[in-house]
Formats: sequence, C-alpha cells, structure tokens
Amino acid sequence: MFHNWSIARRLFVANLLFVLVLTAGFGAASVVEARDRAYDDAGSRMLAVAAAMANNPLVLDAASAPDPSAILQPYALKVMDDADTDFITIMAPDRTRWTHPRPEELGKPYIGTIEPALRGETFTEVTAGTLGPSVRTIVPVKDAGGTVKALVAAGVTVRTVDTDVTERLGVIGGIALIVLAFGSFASWLLGRYLRSVTRGWGPEQLAQLFAYYESVLHSVREGVILVDTHGKAVMYNDQAAELLGLAPSDVDRSPDTAPKLSELPFDGSLRALFESGRPAHDEIHLTGSRILVVNQAPAVGPVPALSRQKPAVYGTVATLRDRTEIESLGTELQTMKTLSDALRAQTHEHANRLHMIVSLLELGRTPQALEFATKDLELSQQLTDDMLASVDEPVMSALVMGKAAEAHERGVELMVRTSGSSGVSGVEIQDLVTILGNLLDNAIDAAAAADFPRKVELDVDAGPDALQFTVRDSGPGIDPDSIEDVLQYGFSTKSAGVDPRGAHGRGVGLALVRQAVERLNGTMTISNPGGAQFHVVLPAPETEEDTA
Repeated sequence: MFHNWSIARRLFVANLLFVLVLTAGFGAASVVEARDRAYDDAGSRMLAVAAAMANNPLVLDAASAPDPSAILQPYALKVMDDADTDFITIMAPDRTRWTHPRPEELGKPYIGTIEPALRGETFTEVTAGTLGPSVRTIVPVKDAGGTVKALVAAGVTVRTVDTDVTERLGVIGGIALIVLAFGSFASWLLGRYLRSVTRGWGPEQLAQLFAYYESVLHSVREGVILVDTHGKAVMYNDQAAELLGLAPSDVDRSPDTAPKLSELPFDGSLRALFESGRPAHDEIHLTGSRILVVNQAPAVGPVPALSRQKPAVYGTVATLRDRTEIESLGTELQTMKTLSDALRAQTHEHANRLHMIVSLLELGRTPQALEFATKDLELSQQLTDDMLASVDEPVMSALVMGKAAEAHERGVELMVRTSGSSGVSGVEIQDLVTILGNLLDNAIDAAAAADFPRKVELDVDAGPDALQFTVRDSGPGIDPDSIEDVLQYGFSTKSAGVDPRGAHGRGVGLALVRQAVERLNGTMTISNPGGAQFHVVLPAPETEEDTA
C-alpha cells in the first residue's frame, strides 16, 4: 500500500510524524528544563532565607541561652510564614532541633547532611526528612571567632516544587499544540502543492515515467530540444546534438549547468526561432551543412482541477527533422531538369540552324551555308574550349552551354569570360552545380524581366588558391536592405509570373547557394553595379601533399 502513495501523501505523513516527534522531544526537554529551573529557583530562595536568618544576631544569642527553642521557635514560624517556606529548622551543631513546624519534633535530631555546614560551608541538597523529600539549604551560624554555634536549614518540599512545575506544563503543552498545528498545516499546504505539480504520482511512478521518457528521447529519429524561459537549452537528445553540432547531453543534467543559446554553435533564423519562443509548424531552417524541418510549441504545465489560474509555461519544446538528403536529391533532380531544359533549348537552337543550312543548300548557296555552319561551330567550340581550359570539368561546361542556349531562347545574352587553368579538382561537382546553376537561373530571370539590353555576364577565374565566380545581370538589382533577407530560406523577390519554372521552389536557390558556399569554406558578396552582382570565392581544397 505504501508504494501506491503519492509523493504529497508520503511527505505529509513523514512531516507529520517529524512534527509529532519534535513536539514530544521539545515537550520532554521543556519539562526537564522547567523542573531543573524550579529546583534551582527553590534552592536560591532557600539560600537567601537561611543566610538572612543566620546573619541575625538573635540566632547567635539564642544559641547560648538555656532554652533556645523558647526564643527561636516563634521567630522561625513567623519567618516561615512570611517567606512562604515549608520549614525552617535551627539546630545545634550536634543536630538537636531548636525549631520545627511540628512542635513534637523539637529536641529530636535533624535528618540530613550537616558535615559541610560544620566546616563553615553553605550548601543545598535534595533529601527526605520528616516532611518528605525537600529542597533545603543549610547555612552555618558563626561567632566572632568563626566557630560554628548553630545551623539554619530552610527548605520547601518537593511536592511544592512539583506544583510549580505543573503550572508551567500548561504553557509548555499549549506551545507544543500550536507547533503541532502549524506544522500539520504547513505539511498539508506543501502536500497540496506537490500533488498539483506531480499530478498525484508516487516516486516509483515518476522514476518509471522518467525511464520511459529517457528511452524515447534516445530512440526517436527526430531531434528534440527543450529551451527554458531563461534561454537555456536544458535538455536535448542525441539526434538533436548531431543535427545541431552540439556536445552530447545527459537527460538528467541540472538546469543550472545547461548552456545558454548564445553559447551554442548555431545562429541565423534557427537561433532567432528558439529565442522568440513562438510556435512553429514545419518551418525550414538552414544550419551549417544541414537543412532542418523545425516544429516548436510551448511546454505547458498541468492545471489543477477547479483552478482559474493559467497553466505555467516552462519554456518551449522543438523537434528537428533532417531534410538534407531530401533537398540534396531535389537539387540533383533540379540539376538534371536544368541540364535537360538546357539541352532542349540547345536542340531547338541547333534545329533552327540546321533548317537554315538546309535552306541555303537547297537554294544553291553552298558557300554561305558552309560559312554559317563553320561560324556557329567556332562559337560553340570556343565557349566549350574556354570552359574546359579554365575549370576542366565537362559537367560545368555542359551546364554553362545549356544556360547560354536557355538565355538565348529567352532573349538574354549570356557572356562568358574565363581565366586561369587550375581546374576544380577536389571540389564537389554537385556543390558547384548548385552554386553556379542557381546564380545563373536568378540572373537570367532578372535580365529577362528587365528592359533591353538584356545581358548576363559570367566571369570564371580558376586560380591556384581559389576558384572565383562572378555573375552580373542587367536587371533592377537588389535592395541593399534586403541583401541578408534574400539569402534566407523561403524569401523571394519574384512574383508568380516572373519565374518560368513556376512558383515551386521559390526562395530556395540562394539559400542553398549560401549553404553550399559555407560548406566549402568560401565567401559570397552581393553588390549592385548597374544590376545584381554575385561574387563567389571558393578556396582550393587541401590535398594530401598540403597536409603532409
């Protein structure tokens, strides 16, 4: 049955038992302390009475009289009544009583210790006499020479002292009851709070639930990260650490040691999303070399029944899905589509030229047909030779040739200038196609939508230390205030009717270009010298000889 108790009930019972034990201990200690204090107070009061009588010359003079009791008995009885004592006994050094509350005890020996008093010392003791146990103080009566002539014993019975203690017990009991009541009430309040926080679960259930959550966090393929209201990443699983490039984290790590978002190695739109705490549904964010689909929602606590309070918000929970491979496949498909469109445009262009040559031959103008074919072949071959001599990559050459044909088909002149001969060995061709293909697509779109002359210029410089692309168009350019925005995923300045490839994929190209450039440790700058200009610098990758 105990294992089914909630934390709140266990704490209430434990705290109640603790308060009971504490109250009992406090009461017992208070009783003992009150009893000891009562005995001390009684001893001090009896010392004052006995010392005052011993210093009275009447007692010393009566000790030398033939009948000391006749003189001292009335005096002792009067002082006993005035000082509220149970007995005052004045005796001879041989224990013979000269005074006593009971007249029949006069002349009989005193019961108790007198040896210290015979040595001239004053002392207090608790002992039993004719009146029962009592607290008594014995003071010697000395003459001028210091000889002990008599002894004065003043005391109160233990029954009287215990009566005083009993009167104090009522106060002690009242205090103990108040402490017990306040302790029980505090335990009830704390139990109620814990019941609302833990939802009435016991520690075993919470431990089992925590084990389930930890297993889920480590087994799911999605990344999970929890950010509290202070901007700290209090928890994230292994998949989130891999996707965000973070160090592995323990699920049960203390929130005080959790890193702040500003200390984690990611920035841009993803950090802005985490810091804002706003809800998000299937948003695309770029971080490093990955494309992530992010969902975010607030972490809301439980609301007690019949409570009008708003639920507590502990932060936000975000889930991360890796979309890099899907986007990579999409980019490859788009590249193939781009090459296919380029080949289609080139085929259409060559078909027109073949028709022209056939027509010239049918008209008998063989020299003109030969000259036209030779000139067209020289232009195409020159462009191919320049690209191959510079970057030494057939796919890149085919891409540029296709883009040139596509640009010509859309009324845009693509001018290509190449320099250098270091090639692009070591650089992923997929990244180069992503960078150059998207830049040329955007430039051709911008130029095609602008007034004449419609031109796009491509400069390729393959140096020993870096490969540089510069793409310029004759379009309206880019607003300087929007330069950072155009590189964000999903942002586009195009209208629905501008992109001949349709609205699908709008706002993606430049974001992928930026990601590819950063992945290759390159740089990209944007300017507006009469149109938009993109300048990309890709450093030459290190070879085994460089690292040796």
